[in-house]
Amino acid sequence: MTATAPTSPTDQGAGSPTIRQDADDLSAFGYDQQLHRSLGKFASFAAGFSFVSILTTIFQLFGLGFGFGGPAFFWTWPIVYAGQFLVALCFAEIAARYPLSGAIYQWSRRMGGEVIGWFGGWFMMIAQIVTASAAAIALQVVLPSVWSGFQIIGDDPTLTTTSGAANAVLLGSILIVVVTAINCVGVRWMSLVNNIGVTCELVGVVAVVLALFTHARRGPGVVFDTGVPGEQPGYIWAFIVSGLMAAYVMVGFGSAGELAEETKNPRRVAPRTIRMALTVSAIGGGLMLLGALMAAPTLGEELAVGGLPYVLDSVLGSFWGKVLLCDVAVAIFICTLAIQTACSRLMFSMARDGRLPFSSTLSHVNSRTGTPIAPAILIGVACIAILLVNVGNSAIFATLASVCIILIYLAYLAVTAPMLYRRLQGWPKGTVAVDAEGRKLFGLGRFGIVVNALAVIYGALMVINLAWPRAEVFDPAGEMPILRWAGPICIAVTVLVGIACFPHGKTHPRPVGNPTA
Repeated sequence: MTATAPTSPTDQGAGSPTIRQDADDLSAFGYDQQLHRSLGKFASFAAGFSFVSILTTIFQLFGLGFGFGGPAFFWTWPIVYAGQFLVALCFAEIAARYPLSGAIYQWSRRMGGEVIGWFGGWFMMIAQIVTASAAAIALQVVLPSVWSGFQIIGDDPTLTTTSGAANAVLLGSILIVVVTAINCVGVRWMSLVNNIGVTCELVGVVAVVLALFTHARRGPGVVFDTGVPGEQPGYIWAFIVSGLMAAYVMVGFGSAGELAEETKNPRRVAPRTIRMALTVSAIGGGLMLLGALMAAPTLGEELAVGGLPYVLDSVLGSFWGKVLLCDVAVAIFICTLAIQTACSRLMFSMARDGRLPFSSTLSHVNSRTGTPIAPAILIGVACIAILLVNVGNSAIFATLASVCIILIYLAYLAVTAPMLYRRLQGWPKGTVAVDAEGRKLFGLGRFGIVVNALAVIYGALMVINLAWPRAEVFDPAGEMPILRWAGPICIAVTVLVGIACFPHGKTHPRPVGNPTA
């Protein structure tokens, strides 16, 4: 594939009827078309799929789920998918009505008002910065195994050792610099790289699934085996903890909404790609989990410690195992790119409304690239600063990476909870809204209240489960007991810092009233 240079808004087809109507649609919300609108359906889907990045996350977290719940932890995957799909349905409906960058912030403020909207955006922004750092550091798990030359600092690649931690920060920082540069160049380059990467990841997922199923040692009935955890009383609690693995993975599917102002006909495209990104990830990930359990040489401690890499090494051997590791490295790259892109659009959207410190700088869009460069650079610097925590204490970094997922679920609740309240008041009502092509928008209709209520209940239960003070999750080594309370502590700190940063006494330049349509 031959890459083409980013083009001007005119070159992108800014004069086409659909894009003109999208720009007019945006102006109805009080915003000018500053970002370049050039993304199609696949690019929109790729933004959400690469954020979830099952090849990256399952590669890292398989051992976590299996270690706590045994083979039967598999069932937490469809359970979490069902809960998240309820959330995705709510997101799809609101994305069709508010096709704006910084989706979580924009949706939550239009449903819940300025305070809830601001904190919804704040939670999501902090979570995305930490999540990007956690994704970048995963290169240390992959690259030194491909070639020892990637172990630049010291000779021990283990992430928890001094040399491994330092090398992880170096590789992660290089990755952050590269994705920041891509985001500064423009959304067309970002989309090109992301589309190629997602295609590679999809091929990798198919290859992994085929390899695992063709080397199966046991039947699919293995998913009913509770394993060693099932030999202890109170297995249900072990099962609930094992569900954290799926909860960590299936987030970020709403990224298509974050890029709404750069997507053609976002009222039609974003609702579809939000649902599709989650569903494709769930199907591919579920097949990977099932295949790994069927193909694993043993179902004992080796699988809990070695996880998916242990299974793939036994199935593929050295050469093809390294080929797959290269594909995982690509998945890590595009995952980090997608997270930073989504975060930069969220920061831009909040700054455009004057809701952040230094808003005038953070909301500036480069006229040539159509990209908010300052947010991308600031996020890159913040990610590298968080990476440095791993050098001092890898346990604290791992805890931060876990806790940031709680903030994502809180941000989701900042949308679904006030959305339910508005629904009970009659939202959406009025005339039937249509997209740029004149077709009726996606909606939940008479099932809206039920779906929305279940999404809120699911989100609240998941926040409790994620934040529950478990030593085996947050302080497995038993060296820092306070870490088991990391969830509540980090939430409290994030709220307090958010209160300090909140634009007190500043009137929103584009106030919103009670939504009716």
